[in-house]
Amino acid sequence: MTSPARTALAYLALAASMAIVGAYVGFSKALVIVFPVFLLAGMRFAIGALAMAPWLRRPAGEAPLDARSHRLLFFESFFGNFLFSICMLYGIRQSSALAAGVIMAALPAVVALLSWLLLGERVGLRIAAGIACAIAGIALVALARDAEGELASGSLVGSALLLAAVTCEALYVVIGKKLSASVGPKRISAIINLWGLALVAPFALWQLGDFSPAFIPESSWVLLVAYSIAASVVTVWLWMTGLKHVPAASAGIFTVFLPVSAAAVGVLFYGEQFTTSQAAAFALALGGVVLATWPARRRG
Repeated sequence: MTSPARTALAYLALAASMAIVGAYVGFSKALVIVFPVFLLAGMRFAIGALAMAPWLRRPAGEAPLDARSHRLLFFESFFGNFLFSICMLYGIRQSSALAAGVIMAALPAVVALLSWLLLGERVGLRIAAGIACAIAGIALVALARDAEGELASGSLVGSALLLAAVTCEALYVVIGKKLSASVGPKRISAIINLWGLALVAPFALWQLGDFSPAFIPESSWVLLVAYSIAASVVTVWLWMTGLKHVPAASAGIFTVFLPVSAAAVGVLFYGEQFTTSQAAAFALALGGVVLATWPARRRG
């Protein structure tokens, strides 16, 4: 039986993980300007592999990985690390941080749908209402930005790639729920990062030949290291830690922090004006999280 305190800490870990993901999605807009996309992804996984090398060792109380766990770890990395990173980085290069936030607002709904299809989890009325609030909140941002013409520069290709990233992130949530039942969060983080490095390495090496590091400003290297640690180490560990104690459909609600955070980066760091509609959108989105996670009344 999960205690209320442990559940609250799990909720906090999930929220923090997605807020950090949203932040690095927004800040990656600055990185894809100076780094080739595949090389950027390769350096991210390489830095993460160095940071998480001690996490690869199997803990004493953890069973050896079976064939099913190996398959799940591969697919967790393929969708959640490799494809998500490539689709997100190419998509954000042809769009904006705020547009990425708007499109990724579909995450809670996609996670709930996949949880129902792949895990057989029941999506109750309260969770469905929370999902609706989350999507409606970010839709307010979309409508406000359309009225002001702020998203006019976003291409259809960029939007399609961001939608593909949404699907990959949703699969990451659902597959992670299966993994978290038998493998510790640190070991999951380290193994899927290594798979990500192996998958992207040939493409990164291909782009390395035309890359000139001398022209990259020092601030971009600092941002690269911060992005790598956040994306490969911190967010994965936080998410897997929280997911051990929360159903995938409920955890999917916390993906709303991704678009909210990404949109906030656009407002705070890229000079986009913060409007009343955006404030209402954030309040509505967070209200959806409260609605979906409020403790259920016990029947006597």
